[in-house]
Amino acid sequence: MSSRKEWLRAVKFLIVSISLAWSAGAIAELGEPEKDELTIGFIKLTDMAPIAVAYELGYFEDEGLFVTIEAQANWKVLLDGVIDGQLDGAHMLAGQPLAATIGFGTEAHIVTPFSMDLNGNGITVSNDIWAQMKENIPKRADGKPVHPIKADALKPVVEKYADEGMPFNMGMVFPVSTHNYELRYWLAAGGLHPGFYAPHKGDISGQIDADVLLSVTPPPQMPATLEAGTIYGYCVGEPWNQQAVFKGIGVPVITDYEIWKDNPEKVFGMTKEFTEKYPNTTVRVVKALIRAAKWLDENNNANRMEAVEILARSEYVGADAEVIANSMTGTFEYEKGDKREVPDFNVFFRYNATYPYYSDAIWYLTQMRRWGQIAEPKSDEWYFDVAKNVYRTDIYAIAAQELIAEGLMSAGEFPDFETETGFKPEQTEFLDGVSYDGSKPNEYLQKLAIGLKEEVL
Repeated sequence: MSSRKEWLRAVKFLIVSISLAWSAGAIAELGEPEKDELTIGFIKLTDMAPIAVAYELGYFEDEGLFVTIEAQANWKVLLDGVIDGQLDGAHMLAGQPLAATIGFGTEAHIVTPFSMDLNGNGITVSNDIWAQMKENIPKRADGKPVHPIKADALKPVVEKYADEGMPFNMGMVFPVSTHNYELRYWLAAGGLHPGFYAPHKGDISGQIDADVLLSVTPPPQMPATLEAGTIYGYCVGEPWNQQAVFKGIGVPVITDYEIWKDNPEKVFGMTKEFTEKYPNTTVRVVKALIRAAKWLDENNNANRMEAVEILARSEYVGADAEVIANSMTGTFEYEKGDKREVPDFNVFFRYNATYPYYSDAIWYLTQMRRWGQIAEPKSDEWYFDVAKNVYRTDIYAIAAQELIAEGLMSAGEFPDFETETGFKPEQTEFLDGVSYDGSKPNEYLQKLAIGLKEEVL
């Protein structure tokens, strides 16, 4: 496309065409699944909940699917399993399908027709680092810290370590994880450089010019790694922030909800080849997941305690129900005893959380460019094209229309597919006050004080 406006017009035309064709009966009734025995992978985090719920409540079986669910050791093993066909689909980091498709790390065309949740992460520091940070944090009248806590409070601590010749190490779960980008965003907003990648030079450490050295640790191992002193803090999903509180080894200082309100988190990933070979199966998987997401949020989260009991089982997250409930039921505990209301800490369906917005994909791509994982500047159209190739709004629309036609859901529970372009309105609720418009990726990159723009390392 020669311009952003033309590209948006084409996308809108495609979505409207799908909707009109459906209403006119031009799209045949959804057929039986071409493949009915599936294996789905996940990592032991509470945001895999839609998969567990779809399984436990029989939503997969309603679609004629017989699903086996398997926990994976780490995100790389999970991605490799999807690529080589051992897994038919999986709970993925939002950045994984994008990175694989553009060839950062493992190269394969992975798509996502379903966004699994909003929010759900936090940044935790060790007790010792917290004690040093508290000196720099204003207090409320009751003596508790004022939130959100910015990385400005951490900066003097990091500078002290640097003066003493000590590296400041923090953990995140994967180089293309939401956690990596959220931790980097938080640090950079406080004037701390989290380091660049230079894959074209063979440097994928992400630590070039870094004030804070970030490294990969699998989510369930985060608390033990913190306790061992190998890292001083980390960014991870639940229940591994609350686990640090319960064990008395660390303090969560901020949630990702406070970094970027209602940010996209995990997605469901499949190979493009799978979706083309088994289109009916793909749509049926998405239908089951949409129903599960709705169940998780409906009636003002009335089903959350039942979900907690499911997730606490060893075959799913395998953490104490009390720990999981701390965040899944609308609260979050920071310093021990400082439990606050965060009703949207985990969002699975409301706010169109399940819709795979192109603008969500583009934000992740801008962060890959910002930190050098995308080595060279790209045009706005490049961002749009990658988003369209990976985030499959067309598959989602068919699944949604099926659910509406079956009377299981109403049209008002979904975006208006006749007008939806795949781009959210400009988002303003970021910790640093910088607004984001997914239709203007390069303009957005220019606003960020720390990070690559037009240059190449």
